[in-house]
Amino acid sequence: MAAAAPRTGAEIRAAFLDFYEERGHKPMASASLVPEDPTVLLTIAGMLPFKPVFLGQQQRPAPRATSSQKCIRTNDIENVGRTARHHTFFEMLGNFSFGDYFKEQAIQWAWSLSTGVFGLSPKNLVVSVFREDDEAEAIWRDVVGVNPKRIIRMDEADNFWASGPTGPCGPCSEIYYDFKPELGDDGIDLEDDSRFIEFYNLVFMQYNRDAEGTLTPLANRNIDTGMGLERMAQILQKVPNNYETDLIYPLIETAASLAGIDYPALDDKGKTSLKVIGDHSRAITLLICDGVTASNLGRGYILRRLLRRVVRHGRLLGIDKPFLTAMGEASIALMQAAYPQLLERREVILAELQREEARFLETLERGEKLLADVLAAKPKQISGEQAFELYDTYGFPLELTEEIAEEHGLRVDLEGFEAAMEAQRQRAKAAAVSIDLTLQDAIDQMAAELEATSFRGYELLDHSSSVLALVVNGEPAERAEAGDQVQVVLDTTPFYGEGGGQVGDRGVLSGDGLIVTIEAVSRNRSVFVHSGRVERGSLSVGDVVHGQVDRSCRRRAQANHTATHLLQAALKQVVDPGIGQAGSLVDFDRLRFDFHCPRAITAEELEQIEALINGWIAEAHSLEVQEMAIEKAKAAGAVAMFGEKYADVVRVVDVPGVSMELCGGTHVSNTAEIGLFKIVSESGVAAGIRRIEAVAGAAVLAYLNERDVVVKQLGERFKAQPAEIVERVLTLQAELKASQKALSAAREELALAKSAALASQAEAIGSFQVLISRLDGVEGGGLQSAAQGLADQLGDGAAVVLGGLPDPADLGKVILVAAFGKAVIAKGQQAGKFIGAVAKACGGGGGGRPNLAQAGGRDGAALDGALEQARKELGSALG
Repeated sequence: MAAAAPRTGAEIRAAFLDFYEERGHKPMASASLVPEDPTVLLTIAGMLPFKPVFLGQQQRPAPRATSSQKCIRTNDIENVGRTARHHTFFEMLGNFSFGDYFKEQAIQWAWSLSTGVFGLSPKNLVVSVFREDDEAEAIWRDVVGVNPKRIIRMDEADNFWASGPTGPCGPCSEIYYDFKPELGDDGIDLEDDSRFIEFYNLVFMQYNRDAEGTLTPLANRNIDTGMGLERMAQILQKVPNNYETDLIYPLIETAASLAGIDYPALDDKGKTSLKVIGDHSRAITLLICDGVTASNLGRGYILRRLLRRVVRHGRLLGIDKPFLTAMGEASIALMQAAYPQLLERREVILAELQREEARFLETLERGEKLLADVLAAKPKQISGEQAFELYDTYGFPLELTEEIAEEHGLRVDLEGFEAAMEAQRQRAKAAAVSIDLTLQDAIDQMAAELEATSFRGYELLDHSSSVLALVVNGEPAERAEAGDQVQVVLDTTPFYGEGGGQVGDRGVLSGDGLIVTIEAVSRNRSVFVHSGRVERGSLSVGDVVHGQVDRSCRRRAQANHTATHLLQAALKQVVDPGIGQAGSLVDFDRLRFDFHCPRAITAEELEQIEALINGWIAEAHSLEVQEMAIEKAKAAGAVAMFGEKYADVVRVVDVPGVSMELCGGTHVSNTAEIGLFKIVSESGVAAGIRRIEAVAGAAVLAYLNERDVVVKQLGERFKAQPAEIVERVLTLQAELKASQKALSAAREELALAKSAALASQAEAIGSFQVLISRLDGVEGGGLQSAAQGLADQLGDGAAVVLGGLPDPADLGKVILVAAFGKAVIAKGQQAGKFIGAVAKACGGGGGGRPNLAQAGGRDGAALDGALEQARKELGSALG
């Protein structure tokens, strides 16, 4: 008896991979959602990890391969939950041939898998071919035996794949499932989504396209295929959409349970929200697992956007408490069998979800309230100014404003939003510190007209060069004299120009009677600009000068730069392998490294990192530096910084067994040259971005000497040895705290003593006892105790207001307290609201409970007037 067709998502995945492994394909693990190529934001297709192989930039892993690749696309995010099959996260099953089998074998296997293993009836299948691909049509018709009426020719937009304007390309053939075969074979329209779903795409890479558009057959032809796991699950599980498959529906059920609702009983709007939560929960869980942290840039922004959509749709369903960690737990449980690393990263995932949700709930509450006020006015559209205020003042994402507006049948004035954004940019520019635009224009023009500078500083620190151009005191010139500030361009240079986080070299240009001190070297395009001052002699365009780099500065910069590489390697080893660089500074006397991490690094981890780096320094690793093709460098494991643009040939700095990075900076030849490494501080600089500042080499001694001076001064002041200082400070703090507590208690007793005499000054207004008085020299706690004591003494009809200056000599701090009895509150008076209004007369505000409240102010001169105002208002309200 034939085996039953796979039904569950796990069974479908396993059946696909087993089918091709049995046919000589090497199973390949899914690559990360964060691709190795720094020019690509996320893994958006099953073939992306193999793209360098298809382009001939990397050796093939095997003649044949198969994989189940996790992917994320957000270009159709607005359709998620609204159509049957749009997703952000999805799995792409694929089989690949690298110069091995080709079209006929790929087609036959695709048909055999679909009809044999998955048990699909040929009556439910339709295939498409490129309009000019007679070969593929003949294979489907004559070899496989597909009904000619169910073979549809499609145009280039649908059935022709290309890697770019030039390069490998070829026709595609797709297999569609027909949900309504009873409608017949005539007039088939594959654009009809209600009837057809494409589930298997076969790409035949057989041509190379040149700049003129001419197609030439490739010597080695390739096969790239993709089958959507979610789509095949919908077909085999016989459900109306991908969301109701076992790959997503358990998450929908979790969200529905949290909201206390039933998915089948919901209207379309409610179901859409649950589908969005189910889809996005998978995406955000796996993105965090692969090392992405929420931010306002790049893939971090994609994570933040998806995460915030989940939270908002949860609120639309009535989930009024944090729930992302519950969705994260459910997502991990659902996918851990396919992706075991989810369990390893569980704590990191849940911590990031909890942190980002808490941050967004604050934003959401403020923004939704303001947007509700806008919508209540029933506008024709959300103006650009309103959308920008939400974005700029409240941190409310524009996409969220658009989404909410659409739900109310409105649109957002995007042109107006961009205009407001541009006006903000102009205001920022106007407020910025002014720079010498004339100088910059001169340098820009100079750089645009010159060839790239030849940098010789990797191997030489002294080098003779010709002067190609000069800017003197901000103006292009042919000659400079002693005292002039100059920018000099040389044909070749030993000076490193600032780049890759490393500062430019310092040094001297010299010649016949000439000395120019070089204070900084920058790059404009590929031209090195040497900035400095002519100290002696004169300098002219065409002169030959001798450049000499300051060796001490270069040595310190090199030590700090190599230490930065070691720091990144240590962070990956101690904290998280997914940590990525977000920026750096390599200076002569310090280094700074910014990196993506959702939490602070603990003191214990910092100690481990420091010990690890100093261990690598002591091990005296010799660095290996070489140039190679970028694809080869990535294949070797070199770390690239996302967002950085790299040439086809890159420089690779390798500390064998420790670190390998793409880097154009200068480095020590052996880690022992660094000497020592010391972390100075660790802090947060933005959401999801941490910063470590450190010193290395000779700068460590200066840092330690500075600390030693401080320790000696403290020891002398506290009459303690260095090891005793901490204990001595703790003792002093405890003594100070006890003294402050005793002083506070004494002040409260004094306030109570002073206030005891005030009870007789209460004024009877009907059945109420009103007491308004000034009491200086008492802190807030004491004033509250006094007011409460007086109110208790005067009974339920008491209305007590006390005000004073804690320090009579300081008119900048005012304290006001109100204590109301039950009868006063029953009359409609509340202490919190009353005292807050009174405090405004003193330039302040505040509030509290109906029976007891405190407020503050900044204008002591207005206190007497404020108390008189309180007297009149209470007299009017209670009389």
